[in-house]
Amino acid sequence: MIRIQNLTVQFGGVRPLDDLSGELTAPIVGLIGPNGAGKTTLLNVLSGFVKPLSGSVWVDGTSIDALSPVERVKLGIRRSFQQELVVGDLTAGDNILALADHVCPDHISRSHDVEKAIHFVGLESRRNARGRRLNLFERRMVEIAKTLVGKPKVILLDEPGAGLNDSETERLRKLLVEIPALFGVQVVLIDHDAQLIAAVCVETMVLDFGKRIAFGATRVVLDDPLVRQAYLGTA
Repeated sequence: MIRIQNLTVQFGGVRPLDDLSGELTAPIVGLIGPNGAGKTTLLNVLSGFVKPLSGSVWVDGTSIDALSPVERVKLGIRRSFQQELVVGDLTAGDNILALADHVCPDHISRSHDVEKAIHFVGLESRRNARGRRLNLFERRMVEIAKTLVGKPKVILLDEPGAGLNDSETERLRKLLVEIPALFGVQVVLIDHDAQLIAAVCVETMVLDFGKRIAFGATRVVLDDPLVRQAYLGTA
């Protein structure tokens, strides 16, 4: 569970997050809103890359305010970025292993976690392919696999579906819904695909200009006229 209390981030005269509060308790939580709403800023705060002006965050009852990004990773917070961080000269398997080296306590757990992650995302046949040889979907799968090693508690995914075709999005959907049960983690998902959000997220929070304008059961939220106007561009 992620508890956010009165979170404010300020860059000059702009507040990408403005007194944001909420308790994210569902296995998969959607985070949506128009461009510039503060979604990625929130993930940056949760992962420790942005220090808020005020407010606090707890993960499973533990305050993370004073923790560095590395300490948050060790606590179990993982994330992906809009731009995949796949090393072109390393194989798909070694990209995943490089992360496991920092979060798994011993060789046995590293091997187990890497194999489980590779199998889960379906990269067995591409595990020895160099990162530069992977297509967009395969790179996204490497990024998701990296978040799954070393006993994560929370996975923050920033637009994993961007640029994927319909069949790839469907494969992504099937993976996402299985993560909480198979890996025992909570997923926070940013994506502009309302159909993907509706298909996988139990709860969804909507941001606009850094403020929460809706939060609750996903279908109810997506049907809210205020959300439809702000996010979907319809009345």
